[in-house]
Amino acid sequence: MLTIRKNIAEMPGYVPGEQPQAGTFIKLNTNECPYKPSGRIAAACQAAIERGLNRYPDPMANSFRRAASEIFGVPAEYILAGNGSDDILTILTRTFVGENETLRLPYPSYILYKSLAQLQNAKSEEIPFDEDWRLTPAFRAPTKDLKLVYLPNPNSPSGTRLTRGEVLELADSLPCPLVVDEAYADFADENCVDLVLENKNIIVTRTMSKSYGLAGLRFGFVFAHPDLIQEFVKVKDSYNCDALSIAAATAAIQDREWFEETIGKIRKTRGWMEPALAELGFHTVPSHANFIWCTQKDWDLKEIYLKLKAQNIFVRYMVYDRWKDGGCGLRISVGTDEEVRTLIEKIKEIQKNN
Repeated sequence: MLTIRKNIAEMPGYVPGEQPQAGTFIKLNTNECPYKPSGRIAAACQAAIERGLNRYPDPMANSFRRAASEIFGVPAEYILAGNGSDDILTILTRTFVGENETLRLPYPSYILYKSLAQLQNAKSEEIPFDEDWRLTPAFRAPTKDLKLVYLPNPNSPSGTRLTRGEVLELADSLPCPLVVDEAYADFADENCVDLVLENKNIIVTRTMSKSYGLAGLRFGFVFAHPDLIQEFVKVKDSYNCDALSIAAATAAIQDREWFEETIGKIRKTRGWMEPALAELGFHTVPSHANFIWCTQKDWDLKEIYLKLKAQNIFVRYMVYDRWKDGGCGLRISVGTDEEVRTLIEKIKEIQKNN
């Protein structure tokens, strides 16, 4: 008879956003880049294929580490690559958090953090934001068995963020490492990467899925003190990044012209998208990410989500039952100008017909 671990059998499991695989659709539900990635990637992957896929890849992805080191101004020994940032988050959780120990996260935020704690049979301590999406004193308070704190910055679903100074202050107040999850930091005005050089308790994670258009490839990376990197290497899969993903990610991160142009387009679209949604009657939060959080307690937001979906327009309907106004909202990714204009017009039609 099969015996499943009790904590696995009882956990609900993380549920990713919808991923339609066929047909024509506008996809604004999982915060992917709406533009094709750097044109350098195909040649880099072809070169990797020609070198041969019959050999194992570099287990440390050193070509990527060197490229990222040059771009971010952090020594390569402070960097570790992973199979998407979720792989990195798994490595960090497995490294620091044991059974019955505590992982802390803000609420609402990335649901996966709680799932990672459950996999470890650990406790997840969810500390609610205040009504203005600010951290409360409870988030800084030391508690027994607290081993790791996650801070998505910018946060999802709100798009809000802490400043560098606030991150440093928070790290100094905690008795354990602080993981600054910067999946969306490229869309903000500043980041915390170099803070790992100032404070050993600060760890910064990144992904190639959002700002580099490589969600389908799966590549993430982490910045941390070399002493910590050595411990993470013990935990990661031996070859957690394949030869093609290493080649593609290295080519993508080196194409700074593509990066600056793409980030500029997304930020420009975000600039008019947020007031356009507010004009429709949504309550929006100023975003530092590539999505807008929209609420309206007097509306049936699930109905809007379903009616958009029926027209092959995907947004993310999210429910946080312990959050204000019932916790319902639509998180809408920033698409191309054309996609967002279509979205706005379709929402107007839904409102008119209600």
